[in-house]
Amino acid sequence: MCTPVRDKMHAVNRPQLSIMRTTAALVLGALVLIDVTAAQGSERLAGEALVQALRTGGYNLYFRHAATDWQTDDHVTAAGDWVSCDPKKMRQLTPAGRETARAVGEAMRALGIPVRQVLASPYCRTMVTARALALGPVETTTDIMNLRVADFFGGESSIAARTRQRLAISPQAGTNTVLVAHGNVIKAATGEYPGEAGAVVFRPDGNGKFSVLAQVSPKEWERLAATFAKPRGDRQ
Repeated sequence: MCTPVRDKMHAVNRPQLSIMRTTAALVLGALVLIDVTAAQGSERLAGEALVQALRTGGYNLYFRHAATDWQTDDHVTAAGDWVSCDPKKMRQLTPAGRETARAVGEAMRALGIPVRQVLASPYCRTMVTARALALGPVETTTDIMNLRVADFFGGESSIAARTRQRLAISPQAGTNTVLVAHGNVIKAATGEYPGEAGAVVFRPDGNGKFSVLAQVSPKEWERLAATFAKPRGDRQ
């Protein structure tokens, strides 16, 4: 029996369609990476130069939440489940993670880094991290939401785009903004991937773009504070 022409076309086109879709996805990913790379630039700072820049203000510091218990999983079945602090429902910070966040916040205060605004994903583990940093009142925003629940917020590309928009917003003059969220978000938005409780420092250019100034681990914050801390009377 002869195969209908329609079936022949489907038999030929399905593999081709799969290849085309894969190719399109790779091209799109490459274009996004090119755009982000162009926005980031190449100048990075460390040590005293980084501390002095942050004291001047004008930067967005994106923190990944502190260490969590990877033996547990997130169980999201409905919108809002992510705010639960029940370890049986959602992955939470470990005691060591809480202490790390506290130590990072202490180091930043010792360095005299001014923070005007603290934003966090509404997940319990990000809110707890932000509060442990103790850098100011914490506001929630779904602009930097975990990609694991992206379907509730317009998809991964929408969250990545909103994250980039957030990173391009200039803080109030003489201050910095702290954002606390998830590793998958910042990786999708910029290609950067800090460890738990690690920070990426972004410099908005005032024209809707930003560059990467530094990536700072918890241990590096402690080293910076040990070397460049302000006298207690000069701290904010």
